[in-house]
Amino acid sequence: MQRRTFGKVVGAAALGLALPARATTPASEHLVQHDLKLDGDARLARRALLLVPRDAPADTPLSLLVLLHGLGETGNEQLGIHAWGDRYGLVTSYDRLRAAPIARTMPKLRYLTDAHLAQLNASLVQRPFGPVALVCPVTPNPYKPGPSDRVIERYGDWLEKTLLPAVRERVNVESVGLDGCSLGGFVGIELFLRKPELFATFGGVQSAFSAPAALRYAERLAETISRVGPRPVRLGTSSEDPYRNANEVMSKRLHELGVPNVLSVLPGPHNQPWLREIGTLDMLLWHQRQLAR
Repeated sequence: MQRRTFGKVVGAAALGLALPARATTPASEHLVQHDLKLDGDARLARRALLLVPRDAPADTPLSLLVLLHGLGETGNEQLGIHAWGDRYGLVTSYDRLRAAPIARTMPKLRYLTDAHLAQLNASLVQRPFGPVALVCPVTPNPYKPGPSDRVIERYGDWLEKTLLPAVRERVNVESVGLDGCSLGGFVGIELFLRKPELFATFGGVQSAFSAPAALRYAERLAETISRVGPRPVRLGTSSEDPYRNANEVMSKRLHELGVPNVLSVLPGPHNQPWLREIGTLDMLLWHQRQLAR
């Protein structure tokens, strides 16, 4: 992935909104926050926000979803750990799912269509959303300090040897999923290819990579999944996402290679309001159901 690719992400993610120096994940009726300050290289990661279901008994096994953030929050630990909760709508999406039926939060922005809304609510009546723990670590820009391959390798080792053990000290983790947004989707696929044994599910939301890279990733994913066993895969994008074509190319090629996957293309741009209204909610529901299996 080339540096210039990220330029599109920065402008699209901000959408003219001022980026505050600090961020805070909103309080939730259903989630308890833990700010994990861990050992690690300050240039990579040493901090994460853990969100644990409030009503889950301490000894109950829980699924865990690891969420990697986008480029706009790299370089600042506070922004990084709160990106999903503060900007991408993770906590509000979780609360909406636990308090179904789902309703629109942005009526003037039709990112959530009538048909999709009806489908979601019918599905939640049949199978309510269950508890899942969430951890949002700082995600590095792999080109800083670079080289990118080495940065991702070191970040994967930190996630495996420092972050996940720290989470398991607080949560009885049964299975682990991985997802990322934009730059985080790119980092996520690189991590999954290196350490697939860690993850039971894999996905990306508006993942930032090119169509040629998507073809190469599809081949490597097929080889990896053939080696380690089936893994549910989801590719989430939107109608105006600059990376829509690349995600569609990857999905098609995975199917050709015999790898089942879910491709979600919903109305909307590559921005944070779309994430808060439906992008994060759809992603969260999919992982919770797959991990629960």
